[in-house]
Amino acid sequence: MTIEASNPLVNILYFLIAATITVPLFRRIGLGSILGYLCAGTVIGPQCLGLIMEPQSILHFSEIGVILFLFLIGLEINPQKLWQMRSDICLLGGSQLLLSALAIGSIYYLFISNSFTPTLLIALALTLSSTAFAVQLMAEKNILGSRDGRRGFAILLMQDLAVIPILLIAQSMAPDTSADADSTWWLAPLAIAALLFGGHFFINPCLALIARYGGRESMTAAALLIVVGSALMMEIAHLSMGLGAFAAGILLANSNFRHQLETDIEPFKGLLLGLFFIAIGMTLNIQQLIDHPFSLLGYTLALMVVKASIITLLMWLSKVTFKKALLLGTLLSQSGEFGFVIMAQAINQQLLPPDTVAQITLIIGLSMGLTTPLLLIVERLIKENPNNADTTQDFDHINEEPEVLILGFGRFGQITGRILSAAKIPFTAIDKDIKQIHFLKRFGNHVYFGDPTRTDLLEQSGVHQAKTVIVATDNIDHTVAIASWLKNNLPSCTIIARARDRLNAMRLIEAGVDHVIREVFDGSLQAAQLTLTTLGYTDSEAANYIALFKEHDAELMSRAQKHTADEEKIASINREGKDELEALFNRNKPS
Repeated sequence: MTIEASNPLVNILYFLIAATITVPLFRRIGLGSILGYLCAGTVIGPQCLGLIMEPQSILHFSEIGVILFLFLIGLEINPQKLWQMRSDICLLGGSQLLLSALAIGSIYYLFISNSFTPTLLIALALTLSSTAFAVQLMAEKNILGSRDGRRGFAILLMQDLAVIPILLIAQSMAPDTSADADSTWWLAPLAIAALLFGGHFFINPCLALIARYGGRESMTAAALLIVVGSALMMEIAHLSMGLGAFAAGILLANSNFRHQLETDIEPFKGLLLGLFFIAIGMTLNIQQLIDHPFSLLGYTLALMVVKASIITLLMWLSKVTFKKALLLGTLLSQSGEFGFVIMAQAINQQLLPPDTVAQITLIIGLSMGLTTPLLLIVERLIKENPNNADTTQDFDHINEEPEVLILGFGRFGQITGRILSAAKIPFTAIDKDIKQIHFLKRFGNHVYFGDPTRTDLLEQSGVHQAKTVIVATDNIDHTVAIASWLKNNLPSCTIIARARDRLNAMRLIEAGVDHVIREVFDGSLQAAQLTLTTLGYTDSEAANYIALFKEHDAELMSRAQKHTADEEKIASINREGKDELEALFNRNKPS
């Protein structure tokens, strides 16, 4: 039996082998996964090994990864968050975007080409930094959560917001190949209105229905349907597919299902975006780099110096110290993944010649590869160790990372949530009962739909930033599983868990829970104390009996904990405990 080279499974095998080898290698040497994907595509593409000979068709399919990426960006852009960051986004981000585009465009227009359309597209494409690359570097350098890191994040956020207008500008420059484009001008506003109307009134009720009656697979399918459907609607209306996905994400930014959607989409986004970068790498003209290495490296370094200088100046004017400003300028000096997207659209719409697109994509890839070495040089020159930088967490305006995470928001979790809300302590609650979520939302509770047993959902919800996690799920097996995972992966986090009875409590203690709350225990003690006082005992006598009982019960639990697998031994300990408690009460009987 023979396997044809054109077999799709063979191509998938090549993709997986290349990504599995190159991405960990490039991460290990500090160059990032994006550059690893690009090099993987270059190696298996037609200009090196020639394992895959039709990169353009793969590039067209893999654009769905960019669409999913834009959807997740929209999902993260809460309108309230944007408003809180408006100063940094508009002043810092907007100034960087305009000044960098003006400087790069002027240099390109004066020294390379005096044509307006190529200059504008190339300037805008090179102005955008790599969000994925820069955020990863800032996290590794331990400055992402600092005040200075927040300013750098604002620049990246402004660039992400600018992607959609830039794609629309590129689309408006394209020659109109549609014969009836003039007669269908109304499709664009109609599609936007339909998306806004449907997103506001129909998506959440439909997701609620699917959550109630469907399974996990149904929710994943629904998430993909929202992204692909909104993107296709925009394409039919002669608009950018990314615009539809981005708008759908913003519409769902405050949805109960936000974390669930992020969790379901993330694996597809990561794989397909990686495929997109591999396809870009397959289209890179390596022969140009071999023929003109010094000119291309010179253009790349000039681009990075221009961008770093502008960002450093803006940061310094924002009262950031010069050393930190230069560090952030270098961090954001590369061009990014959306430059590839803009170049792909430019060549698809015949706005730029293939040779020019090949040069620009090479420059973008080289800028990513040179960022880490240049950053190391800058650190040595200014003798600034980012790990010693100000890391005071000031991320309230960027993330919703909670101090407390409540898993299961029934009656037990709600009481804790009400007290935390009154004390103005931020928390996030997750529950999988959609009816309960709708009811609680009416009273202003911050609750999201999701299955708390899914560790990927917990990570998406900010569990690594939470100081305390309250596990209040109904199913004891689920509670034990969640507690065990938390203890193994977040040993510094305080875990408080709900138990129905003594056996549940012992299982949770064995799983490493810091504080076990038996849900009827304290209420029963209070009832017993009130009963004693109504029978003539003084308040202090009743309180003494209750204290003795709690102390004895804790000691009994400790003894039984050693024999959790032996029910007969536990029963024997409980019988002995009953006699011991009577003797204890007799010794402390009031005269």
